[in-house]
Order: sequence, then C-alpha cells, then structure tokens
Amino acid sequence: MPARGADHLVEDCARLRVAGFRGKVGRVERVGLGEAPPRWMFGVGTGSPADWRAAGAAVLRSAEEHDSHAHEAGLDSVEEVSLLLPASLDDAEITALVIGASLGSHRFTVTGRERPPKPTAVTFVLPAETPEETVAAVTSAVDRAVAVSSATALARDLANAPSNVKNPDWLAEAAVAVGAGHPDLAVTVRDEQWLTEHGFGGVLAVGGGSASPSRLIELAWRPAGAADGPHLVLVGKGITFDTGGISLKPADGMHLMRTDMAGGASVIAALIGIATLRLPIRVTGLVPSAENHVSGAAYRPGDVVTHFGGRTSEIVNTDAEGRLVLADALAYAVDRLDPTVLVDVATLTGAMKISLGLRTGGLFSSDDALADAVTAAGERVGEAWWRMPLLADHAEDVRGDWADVRQGPPGPGGVMAALFLREFTAGLPWVHLDIAGPARADRSYAEVNPGATGFAARTLIELAASQVPSS
Repeated sequence: MPARGADHLVEDCARLRVAGFRGKVGRVERVGLGEAPPRWMFGVGTGSPADWRAAGAAVLRSAEEHDSHAHEAGLDSVEEVSLLLPASLDDAEITALVIGASLGSHRFTVTGRERPPKPTAVTFVLPAETPEETVAAVTSAVDRAVAVSSATALARDLANAPSNVKNPDWLAEAAVAVGAGHPDLAVTVRDEQWLTEHGFGGVLAVGGGSASPSRLIELAWRPAGAADGPHLVLVGKGITFDTGGISLKPADGMHLMRTDMAGGASVIAALIGIATLRLPIRVTGLVPSAENHVSGAAYRPGDVVTHFGGRTSEIVNTDAEGRLVLADALAYAVDRLDPTVLVDVATLTGAMKISLGLRTGGLFSSDDALADAVTAAGERVGEAWWRMPLLADHAEDVRGDWADVRQGPPGPGGVMAALFLREFTAGLPWVHLDIAGPARADRSYAEVNPGATGFAARTLIELAASQVPSS
C-alpha cells in the first residue's frame, strides 16, 4: 500500500467497517476498486506478534493472488508491496510482520512451465513524522527479521528438494555453496573414507544400504574475539531419504521422507543466519547425512554398531536410524569440539506427532536453564516448544543386553529416543528437539505453506543470540 494521507485512511476504514470488516487477523480487503496500483487493508486481530505474523503472510498471499489473476487477464502485476505501518510497533511485532511477509508466499516448485509473476519486494513505510531514532530501530529490527526469515526459507528449500536430486553429497555441496559468501564460516565435508577411519559406525551402518555414500557436514562459525567465550554446537539429522531400511515403512506417506533431513536443514540454515547477523559467539553445526535404503548391504535388526568413541548400540529397528547418526555426531562433538552447550534437532519419532500435533516441537533437556532459553527463543520468533520429561524410570531400559545401549528399547517412543541420545552427551548442558510434527505441513497457516516448514532454524539463531556474553 503506498503511503496515503490520514484522511484517506479514515475514509477507507469507515467504508470497510460498513461492509463488515472488523480487522480479523488474516483478513485482507481491497479498497479503491479499479485504482492502480491496488490497495488493501489487512486485519491484525489483537495485535499480538502471532497476529502480525499471520497478517503479513495474508497480505503477500493476496498480492500474489492478484498478480496471478492480472497475468491471466493481461494486466500489469504488482512487483513491490508497500506496507504502511504505525510508528508504535515494537521489535516483536515488527519481527513477526517481517517473518509473515517474507515467508507467507514462499513456495518450492519444480516445473518447466513459465512461472506466474509475483511480488519480489516488500517496503515498510512509516509515517512522515516518525523520529529518526525510531526509523533506525525499525530498520535494524527488519534486517534481523529478514535474516531469520531467509534462514527459514533456506531450510524449507533444502528439505523440500526431491530425493532423486538430494543425496548426502548433494546436501554437502549445498552447504558449501551457501556458506561460501561468509568468510568467517568454514564448511568442511567428510566423506565415507574419513568416516570409516574415524569410527562413525552409526552413520555408516544407516547409509550402508544406499548407493549414495554418507557424509558428515561441519560448519564452523568463528568470529574474531569470540575464542574464549561459549561454544554452541548444533547437531541436525541429515537423512536425505528414509525407507525404514529392512524394517520397511508402509508405502502410505513414504514420499514425505524426502524431508527427513529437516533437522539438518535447520542447522545449516541457522549457521548461515548466524553468519549473516555476525553474532559474536562460536557456533558449530554438525550434520551427519545418510540415506536409509534396502539392499544386501543394509544393516539389520540384531546388528551391533560401534559409534565414534567406542560405545556400542544394539540394533532393534532399522527405522530408528536418526538417533544412530546423531549419536556419532554428539560423541564427536564432545570429544573434539569442547562444547559448552549441545543441541540436537531431528524429525525423530512419530510419538511426538501423536503427543504434540503438527505445530509444536518436543523439547527434552538435561538443563533447566537451557530448556527455558530454547523455549523463550522460540516464543520470540514464533516457534512453539513443549518440554517433555526424561523419565528416570525408563533410563535403565536403554541399557543393552549384548551392547552398551539399545537403539530402540520398549517404552514411550519420544522419551526413549531422548534417553538414548543423552548417553552420548557426557553430562553437558544439552537439549534434544524432536520436530517430527512441525517440520512438515499439509496446508497453509500463518506464515507456513504445505511442505517443509523450516521449523527450528529461527529458534536456533535466536538461541545463539541469547547465549552471547554480555559486554
């Protein structure tokens, strides 16, 4: 909406009120029909950050729909959307609006057909009398929100990529490519020979049935002056396709397993966002990546796998593969990276989808303060987390009969997976994030569209920002 005088806005509001427009969140109404460029007014409900996020998404979807109809009618499309804002918006509201506007019309589509036009730029307009310090604060908030929104979009694109294109090597090359624009971000890719030499038995077992070799992707953010501060290590599951292996999944829904590396995508995207914002804290991202396929070389129930560092796992179910690759990476992080905080994120268990549904991530932690920090970070950027218990009564069930631990012990699925992973964290402050539910969506809501959602990338960036030592 190009900025207009207050009298015109009052007239527009009065006209829409008569027509029944009450500012319901997500509702968008066109005013001045026939005018070019088109103008809309949008509802923000109660004005909460969640409402602003939904409103921003609704406006961009409306503009995209307008452009689609205009293209069909041979009319001019809208290339830039201008949003006239009140000067009273705070950082949380601005962040929410930018996230909604940036991601509401984001789509991943593979097509050889001509793409219909859509808006390619969004401008935020403040009233002319807005003080300069307010303009500077809004600009800074917009820049930060754009960085975390871009990270979410990257995570979506990586996870949505079809698995006939995306294998572990492709994911590694993508990480190298997106990291190349950040001089202080080093991206290192370890191949199957290196993994064998260093004893990554979990990653190699899971990937053994595939023609595409496994990889370990390591992204290291080392800004100047942060060497003596905290070191946050993020570990993301990078299973580029999951058949379930010999414990084969049902055919119904298996096509969604192209997004089974959504945790790894969120870690790669978070490191890019952290580098873009130049956060003054050491952060390392580890993405153990493999394909879980069926062949004569596939690992089996009853096998014993030796992880990095020597701990052994008794295999119960080859479809519980994510915890095996995460275990290797967590053990490597503890032994080689000297972390102060460990966070792993994965589409790990269907139990979390049953427990928390499709819009809330499960959070398990050995540290109350860290659990609170993750929850608060998610709240600030519009991602919901619910803390789940590490049930002491089930801790012994993880112990193996003829190996150190059992990969798939009986009991509550999400809890048992978390208890298994805790065995590889050496008592460090640690959080396990299970995003099996919110990593994918089957319909649009707020800023989310069908497909991979990019869930967790924003939380990880915000968590890193919260861990920066105060000066």
